[in-house]
Amino acid sequence: MSEEARVQLQSILEQSVKAVCPQPLKQPSVILEIPGDKKHGELSCNVALRLAGLLKQSPMALAAQLQGIIQKNIDGTPLKGKIAAVEIKPPGFINFFFSAAAFYDILYKVFSEKDGFGRSAIGQNQKAQIEFVSANPTGPLSVAHARQAAVGDALANILKFAGYDVTEEFYVNDEGNQINILGRSIELRAREIFGQEINFPEDGYQGDYIRDMAKKFIEDNKIKNAEGLDKKELKDFRQFGVDYLLSVIRQELKDFGVHFDVWSHQSKIATTDNIEKVLEFLKEKGFIYEQEGAVWFKSTAFGDDKDRVVKKSDGSFTYLAPDIVYHKNKFERGFDKVINLWGPDHHGYIPRLKAAVAALGRDPKNLEVLIVQLATIFRDGKPLSMSTRRGQYISLREVMDEVGVDAGRFFFLMRRIDAHLDFDLELAKKQTPENPVYYIQYAHARIHSIIEFAKESKLKPKKSGLALLKEKEEIDLIRTISYFPEVISICAGQREPYTLVSYLQELAGSFHQFYDKHRVVSDNVDLSSERLGLIDAAKTVLANGLRLLGVSAPIKM
Repeated sequence: MSEEARVQLQSILEQSVKAVCPQPLKQPSVILEIPGDKKHGELSCNVALRLAGLLKQSPMALAAQLQGIIQKNIDGTPLKGKIAAVEIKPPGFINFFFSAAAFYDILYKVFSEKDGFGRSAIGQNQKAQIEFVSANPTGPLSVAHARQAAVGDALANILKFAGYDVTEEFYVNDEGNQINILGRSIELRAREIFGQEINFPEDGYQGDYIRDMAKKFIEDNKIKNAEGLDKKELKDFRQFGVDYLLSVIRQELKDFGVHFDVWSHQSKIATTDNIEKVLEFLKEKGFIYEQEGAVWFKSTAFGDDKDRVVKKSDGSFTYLAPDIVYHKNKFERGFDKVINLWGPDHHGYIPRLKAAVAALGRDPKNLEVLIVQLATIFRDGKPLSMSTRRGQYISLREVMDEVGVDAGRFFFLMRRIDAHLDFDLELAKKQTPENPVYYIQYAHARIHSIIEFAKESKLKPKKSGLALLKEKEEIDLIRTISYFPEVISICAGQREPYTLVSYLQELAGSFHQFYDKHRVVSDNVDLSSERLGLIDAAKTVLANGLRLLGVSAPIKM
């Protein structure tokens, strides 16, 4: 059923409920849902169960009463002929079954809207900023960053498709102790290259990439010996390291198909002057106080479990201070929704940042923090150990080189973001139905091949006047196609791309089941043309969904 028809049915249900609900009582909201079992119809409503307690009547008796009213109300609308049956089932559900005409309407909508099918305006053009990855430029991107990249970019695509005005942003953490450690690590490796004996610190960055950077630093600065290094300051090594690694990160993300509209730098936004101004502003509001030589933010005033230090007794700032400045900057840029994707180690940080947003005079509900759980890479059934500081980890680049961008992006999306993800490298490389991304892409390529084959017999997909698609597998495929707009709405509302991943697997499966049972191109020209139209619609929706995930829709496999 099209979205317009669904809205009409929703209105009919609300009018029908008014007929049985006395005026003084508040009418319960009417919710239409897709039943988990197809034998219960295309849509189901539990409003009779919700009314039963209010009216002190049997849910089944209310459902039966509503059934007759709904049927009469349908008869006088464009839905007549589109709803084949209205059934009631214990303990009080009202189920709606579509007619063939309603299913054909779905295909007509796909034919009409093409790559816009599923698009909606639920975002109401709200300005939304999604900040994700935001890796410290201290090394190549890890698989943890890779999962965030796949999730953030797919979510941005989905929100744009759902009517939000989205900005994708990367925040460069180019300040702080980790950057000092990076600069020092490069310097020490450079000194080793010139033969100096170095006691490399335990907290230094120890990957081979640091030695490569040291060589590049020496080469770029035309340094001939260790004495040449003495003329360089820590800030020189720091800046070189940040610039070098940021260029690596930019290229890796570009190759992974991830685009950022804005690259913000902590060093430019959260300057000492800007931090002091924000702290003074909060102090004037009564949310800053001094104790034991440190400066504290009164975050307990906004629901945090304890107050937080923003400036230590030695005069240095904690991580929270520049983050307050950055989020002030975000809201000042006019974003209605600020969405951050963070790793699981930041979960406890959420209440203090929401408290800071509230202290700044903003609604903390407009700051959404999504925790993206980690991923474990498996090869030959065994997990690969990872340590970022020691440089012993699988990088995004290695994943792309081994399994490709499509499989990489898809596999990083194959679990809900709040669940740990196991990434099987061997499965991701298989060109069999066992590999879910191959299974979906193969469905798209197979449909393209069938349509091209049909052209040899002068057959084209029929896109109007459908009447012959009545087989169970045909209706099941149309039904699955019809779910796509709702899937997009769910993904946008829940800020979760996984539902789309699961849906595309279901759609590919529905196509394969249809194709395994029925010939598309046969001697029956009319039926062949209609079936070509059906699979062409499935191809459109597969392509739309894959595009939103950032995965290609190949025409050959």
